[in-house]
Amino acid sequence: MARAQQARPQNVDEYLDRFASPVRERLAAVRDLAREAAPDAVEAIKWGDPAWVHASGTILLVLAGYSKHIGVVFTPTTREAFDAELADYNPGKGSVKIAHTQPIPEDLLRRMIAHRIREHELDGVKWM
Repeated sequence: MARAQQARPQNVDEYLDRFASPVRERLAAVRDLAREAAPDAVEAIKWGDPAWVHASGTILLVLAGYSKHIGVVFTPTTREAFDAELADYNPGKGSVKIAHTQPIPEDLLRRMIAHRIREHELDGVKWM
């Protein structure tokens, strides 16, 4: 399903409910992974998409569902730190596109989330 043109969801559950299987399950899997990798972050809706927000108020990452892929958006510096591993995921400025035909790179995403938390807490890197 393409991105819904409905009223903005109020929470992540409402966001996920907009998608049919198997996209919903893939988004839920990345949500679970983000919850595990960033247990102190708060889930919120930012620009209509699920985001994980540090206690300081800085966004750590954003998740989005599309008809052909899911997108995980980090800062450009986090994405660049993993450049060598992202060739198969059509990386953008700060984003990673995981096609629905690809397995979710769980270990890679965990490491990217850990890097993003460190770069914010230690280096003061804010959101874009």
